Amino acid sequence: MIDLYTWPTPNGHKVHIMLEETGLPYKVHPIDIGAGAQFDPEFLKISPNNKMPAMVDPQGPDGLPISLFESGAMLIYLADKSGQFLSHEPRKRYEALSWLMFQMGGVGPMLGQAHHFLQYAPEDLPYAKQRYANEANRLYGVMDRRLAETPYIAGAEYSIADIAIWPWTRFPERQNVDRNDYPNFRRWFDEIAERPAVQRGVQVLSESRREGFDDKARQNLFGAAQYQRR
Repeated sequence: MIDLYTWPTPNGHKVHIMLEETGLPYKVHPIDIGAGAQFDPEFLKISPNNKMPAMVDPQGPDGLPISLFESGAMLIYLADKSGQFLSHEPRKRYEALSWLMFQMGGVGPMLGQAHHFLQYAPEDLPYAKQRYANEANRLYGVMDRRLAETPYIAGAEYSIADIAIWPWTRFPERQNVDRNDYPNFRRWFDEIAERPAVQRGVQVLSESRREGFDDKARQNLFGAAQYQRR
C-alpha cells in the first residue's frame, strides 16, 4: 500500500490519476496546503521542498521503503513499477519524457502563474496578467499543433505525458484561454476526460477543496509562511 501525501490540485491530480490508472493500491494522507500542513517537520522529511504531492512506497526497488517528491519523478517511478504508460522502447520512452518535461518546465509553472495573477493576486497587475495569459495561449498552441499530428501528446499511446498535462488544462478560462480556439487540444482533452480512472482521480479529496482563501491560507500559499527558514 503506497502512502500518498496530497491535496486536490493539478499536481496532486496527476498522481491520483496515475495510481487509479495503474491499479496500484494506495492510502491518501491529506496535506492541507491552505492550513500549512506542507510545513510540518514530518512532511518535510519526505518532501524537503515543502510541496505536495509526495509518497512513500514500503516496497521500493530493493524491497525497502522509498520516499519520493516532485510529481514528475513520481509518475516515472509509478510507470516503471507498474510497467504501464511509459514505454521501455528507447525512442518512445524519450519522446514521452520530453513531453513530461514540457509539462514540468512549462505547462505547470506558466499556467500556475496565469492562475495566480489572473485569479489570486491582491493587486491588479496588467503586465503580469497579459504576460502569463499570452504564455498560456502559446502553450495551448504548442499542444494543439502536436495533437494535430498524433492522438496523444507523446505519440500513438496514452502515457504519463498526457496524465501530467491534462489536470492543468481543466479550466482554461481561468488562464484567459478559449478552448474552442484549439480544436485538436479539445478533442484530446474530452477523450481523456471520459476515462474512468481520470474521473476517479479528480475526485480524490474533492470534498476538501475550498474556494477562495482566508488570510491564513493566503500567507501559507503566497505569503511570508512560504519563505520562513526551516
